[in-house]
Amino acid sequence: MTDLGMAEAAESEDAALPPVVVDRPELRTSPVVFASPHSGRAYPAQFVAQARLDLLRLRRSEDSFVDELFNAAPSCGAPLVRATFPRAFCDVNREKWELDPAMFDGPLPDWVNTTSARVGAGLGTIARIVASGEPIYRGKLPFEEARSRITGFWQPFHETLRGAIDETVARFGACLLVDCHSMPEVSQASRDRVDIVLGDAHGTTCAPALLRRLEQELTGLGFRVRRNIPYAGGYITRHYGRPRENVHAVQIEICRSLYMDEKRIEKLPDFGAVQERMSRFVARVAQTALFAAD
Repeated sequence: MTDLGMAEAAESEDAALPPVVVDRPELRTSPVVFASPHSGRAYPAQFVAQARLDLLRLRRSEDSFVDELFNAAPSCGAPLVRATFPRAFCDVNREKWELDPAMFDGPLPDWVNTTSARVGAGLGTIARIVASGEPIYRGKLPFEEARSRITGFWQPFHETLRGAIDETVARFGACLLVDCHSMPEVSQASRDRVDIVLGDAHGTTCAPALLRRLEQELTGLGFRVRRNIPYAGGYITRHYGRPRENVHAVQIEICRSLYMDEKRIEKLPDFGAVQERMSRFVARVAQTALFAAD
């Protein structure tokens, strides 16, 4: 498919999708919840019209195809919670109200967080730039635009994810949330190359024994794994990871160069092989007694 055709196909997914979808197993057998917050590609027409970038450049902020890499979850007895809307439109891996005042045509309410490092970088709940650093919008937005996106998209995603976690704890007594993302290549040097980064906010969101088990499963599948550098976990991991309350959260970042062409946003021929390895990882995680004492 051409770049234009791919972009048009992505935009055409806009109309009928709810903001969040849960792919549920026929039989729930696992205490694990998988989430893909950044793989949505349903671009609202109004958002595309507001943007100064074409759809292909907007899509470079996506964690493209990550939902497909983890789509074995339901067959392994675990739900997969997916945002259908794109990160450039509304980022659910931020606090609810992290907004850049320079983006808006009037003053923001006092309770909005305008000073976080993420806001300063242009990557708040409503992003100012895409991942490549290009500004998204032609002009300034009304605050009501941000309110509409946050209440209509951010909030339903988190309500759904919280519900899945609470349901898991009620059923199994504990929950592991695997927060699924993708990353650009960490290093060009082959000796330093990393395939996957696991983030537990430096030991605060997941029991150490559990993180070790995840790392062992991935290295056993041939992936080169690093912890927390340069991605220690975003809002989702830090907000939901409460090991003392039997909720463990780990962010997993997969190097895009393993399976996709980042410029064209197309799957590489090796996509199927990487997907098969990740499906084996999902199955092992879902079917293992994860909550043994450290």
